[in-house]
Amino acid sequence: MTYLVDSHCHLDFPELATDVDDVVIRARSAGVGHMLTIGTKITKFDGVLAMAERFPNVSCSVGIHPHEAGVEPAMDVEKLTALAKHPKVVAFGETGLDFYYEHSPRADQERSFRVHIDAARAAGLPVIVHTRDADAETAAILAEEFAKGPFTGVIHCFSSGPDMAAKALELGFYISFSGIVTFKKADALREVAKTVPLDRILVETDSPYLAPMPHRGKTNEPAFVTHTAGVVAGLKGVSREELAVATTENFFRLFAKAKAAA
Repeated sequence: MTYLVDSHCHLDFPELATDVDDVVIRARSAGVGHMLTIGTKITKFDGVLAMAERFPNVSCSVGIHPHEAGVEPAMDVEKLTALAKHPKVVAFGETGLDFYYEHSPRADQERSFRVHIDAARAAGLPVIVHTRDADAETAAILAEEFAKGPFTGVIHCFSSGPDMAAKALELGFYISFSGIVTFKKADALREVAKTVPLDRILVETDSPYLAPMPHRGKTNEPAFVTHTAGVVAGLKGVSREELAVATTENFFRLFAKAKAAA
């Protein structure tokens, strides 16, 4: 499979939803063969699921972003796993900790994070982790929860340092790089990317945000993941084709429930 996968996008967000058919066509034309559209609110999950059902090459996740942990309806393992029984739902999240904005109380973020991990463990599906200005706390929770029983997952839109990368890899997690890795001032992140094994790397857009160079400042979309992949390939010293094969294999290994479209 020599196409790319955008392992994290938000097709239901207004910036993309109003033009989603063309967004998906442009992605295919750019060599992006699969997309994972991400749940951030339970109250908006129907829209996320509708996007996944609309396209054969789109999967989705179900979850509550840490920004929303204090305002969304409280979830338990049973409710989350029930929603994840749909064949298009391949993961839980995004979840985690964000102490940069702190739109939700830290205690609510942690509670929600642990519930998502419990659901991931119970359902045998991966968890998609968001961490910002909370690396020590995120790593501690992951280690504590892993001690209770194994689970799989990915640190999405990785922008942390080598310590967080090492701890994630130690737990068997994958690391997903977004357009941030292409930014001019992201030298430290590029150094981290060089150290991540090729069989643990994913690429993503986090669209409609964080458009990579040379599209920085514009609305991001899945087609632009090709620019991120090109930079990561250079950092790993492999061809774009090798990077595409590796990251696509990694995606379907981690998100094993996802079905590759013909």
